[in-house]
Amino acid sequence: MQKTIDIFFKFLEWLLIFMLSVMAIMVFTNVVLRYAFNSGMSVSEELSRYFFVWLSFIGAVVAFREHGHLGVESVVALFGRKGRLICMIVSNIIILACSLIFFWGTWQQYDINASMTAPVTGISMIWVYGVGLFSGGGLALISLERLVRCLTGRVTEEEIRIFAGENMTIEQLAERT
Repeated sequence: MQKTIDIFFKFLEWLLIFMLSVMAIMVFTNVVLRYAFNSGMSVSEELSRYFFVWLSFIGAVVAFREHGHLGVESVVALFGRKGRLICMIVSNIIILACSLIFFWGTWQQYDINASMTAPVTGISMIWVYGVGLFSGGGLALISLERLVRCLTGRVTEEEIRIFAGENMTIEQLAERT
């Protein structure tokens, strides 16, 4: 199961690379067309905006899995193991609640967004705003899994160190990749 999850997140990383590359090419091409030929592609403007939205929200899920988001590590580092675990549990409860609210809000707006179309491409706006379902659901699943492992005592010392912002050795970083 863990191997499947790792493959899925590797796919997401490649998707992010692809989207960023296509977005950069579209924007660069549009800039060249505007300045050199006094024209442009409206499609590239719209799609690059949509790619940026997806890039941000998919990236948030990938970063959360890798403990890449900002935290108040200076406060957490002052606590011992039990205090860090409590902070970890509270943090995951807050993240779980917020991501479920985000997922629910996107779900409630689904019909409205599905019925609207983009002005240039004509695609359904659910393809833009529907990323809330992915990111809200993804963040909720990751935080729920972490919460369950904290409450059942299956959280590792390495995870607690990462949560507290303690530096890892090069060997430990190599093991994670």
